[in-house]
Parts: sequence; C-alpha cells; structure tokens
Amino acid sequence: MIIDLRSDTVTKPTQGMLDAMMQAKVGDDVYKEDPTVNALEERLAKMFGKPKALFFPTGTMANQTAIKLHTNPGDQVICDKDAHIYNYEGGGVSFNSGVSCKLIDGHRGMFTAEQVIEAINPPDFYHSPLTALVEVENTANRGGGSCWDFEELKKVRAVCDTNNLGYHLDGARIWNALVAKKETAKDYGQLFDTISVCLSKGLGCPIGSVLIGDEAIMQNAIRIRKILGGGMRQVGYLAAAGLYALDNHLDRLAEDHKKAKEISQVLCDLSFIKKVEPVETNIVIFELQQKTDESKFLRSLDDKNIRLSSMGQGKLRIVTHLDFTDYMHDYLLSALKAFKL
Repeated sequence: MIIDLRSDTVTKPTQGMLDAMMQAKVGDDVYKEDPTVNALEERLAKMFGKPKALFFPTGTMANQTAIKLHTNPGDQVICDKDAHIYNYEGGGVSFNSGVSCKLIDGHRGMFTAEQVIEAINPPDFYHSPLTALVEVENTANRGGGSCWDFEELKKVRAVCDTNNLGYHLDGARIWNALVAKKETAKDYGQLFDTISVCLSKGLGCPIGSVLIGDEAIMQNAIRIRKILGGGMRQVGYLAAAGLYALDNHLDRLAEDHKKAKEISQVLCDLSFIKKVEPVETNIVIFELQQKTDESKFLRSLDDKNIRLSSMGQGKLRIVTHLDFTDYMHDYLLSALKAFKL
C-alpha cells in the first residue's frame, strides 16, 4: 500500500468513472462535433453563468490561453508572488504572451484591492509596462489551500472596472473553495471575465481543465488553443470523466478537508514541527524545526510507504484526495504520532 499525498493529481479514475468514459458518445472535437465535450462545456458554462466554455488538456494551457486573450505583448499581469502562473507554468506568461508579472507580496497567496491599486502602472507613463490583467488563484496552492474572502474579490473587481483591466481566476481548486465556503459557481461567474477550472485534481479525473468566460473575450480561445497544440479529436472519453465527477465527486470534497484538518491537528502536537499553516481545504503546509533533517524525515516516511512533497525553503506539503482512504488516513495519523527522530 502506497499512501501518496504529494498532490491531488495522483488519483486514478474510479470504476464508475471508467464505465462512464467507456460509454461516452464521441466525435471530432476539432470540428466541435464531440457531443460529450459539448455537453461538458455547456454544463460548466451554465454552472458559472457564462456563455462560453472550452475544454483543455491541462490547467496550465487554459491559464496561458486566458492570459493571451487578455493581453498584448509588452503588457503586465498583476498576480501574487506565489501565483501558479508565475511559479509553476514554465515562464509561459513571457514565452507565450510576451508579458511580465507585477508581483504582489500578499498573505498566503492572497492580496487586497488596495495592493492592486498600488501595483497598477500609470497608463500614460510609457516607460513602464501597460497593466492589462489581474489574476487570482482560489484556492491558493502555496498559501496552503487558502480561500479568498469573496468580499475582497468584489473589491478587486471594482478596481479592475475602474482601471479597464481584465480579471482572471485560476480556479484549479475552485471546487474546494466552493465546498469549504458554501459559495456558488455563479457567484464567481458574475465577478470574473475568465475562469479556468481543473477536473484532474479534487474531482479525480485523469486529465482536463475547462476555460469559461464571456462571449467577447472567449472569441479567439479556440484559435489560441490550436496554436498551443491543444486541439484534440475524440476527447469525449475524457470529458465523460468530467461529467461523472461533477455528478459524484463534488460534495465529497468535504471529506478531504476534514482529513486535512485532522492531519494538521496531529502535526501541531509534534515537537519536531515548527509551524503548520492554517488549513481550510485539502492542503497542509508545514515546516520542521531547524535542527530536524528534512531528507531524513522524508526517507523515514517513504520507508513506511508515505509520500509527501517538499516545496523548498523548508516547507513540506500534504494534499488529501479521492484515493486517500479512511484506512490510509488512520495509518498516517498513527505513523506521525509514533514518529521519532
């Protein structure tokens, strides 16, 4: 038995999901003739109250497409210093769109409307990049699965409107935020111009993200997806997994959140743990005491078939997910409590 808590991307399709995939009706999605892909896109667009949605193989490609739709080369994107688009998308903002990032020093991956105002470059000052887009990530991965305050997001929207800026949500784990905060997808659809949602993390699909947005901004999304190599053919087999997950895996995210909080409580009681970030959803980020050997700690857990992620700078990460069973959870808690260095 391997207990893999490196990420919620490690899940395998359930039997029910596999059955749905094998029964999918498919067509050529490049011609927009795959009925299952069309059904998934229509469903997600309706969920978020938007007119358009487009299926992508990855969340990175969906985010990169959104940035391209909102900007011109030489423009600047405002985002948090811990944002996924800046840290984990291979420099795609500069490579694909020719834009730079203005980094905000936020708290746990989140910032305020006042910080956005301070980060906007004067539009008539041609020496600095033209600010074109504000990007937020909910939940914030490097913030420990932290959830934005919706009222603050509304204030940021007002700043975007006043300054004629685009507003994009990297919603890779938006499903976790919706369940944790008891918010609705339509709440977010009313705020953001574009939203990327991931199917292969908390929802347990093998692949796939969807970009959702307003009619005008989404007009060229399929063209950019093609340029980036994201056009696929009988992709309905994958879209069927997304439809199944929306029906069966959304509400159960609360189970992942509960387990993550229980892990956090155990870690807080261990003498060799320096700090545990607040836990709101399915991510636990913690630090070891300075005298504790991180490599030895990870090797010791690996010997017990428990796998975690190192985030660098002394931070470790645990992510609960669909394949993390109750039995595994009890085994992990016992192993942590008995751990000796």
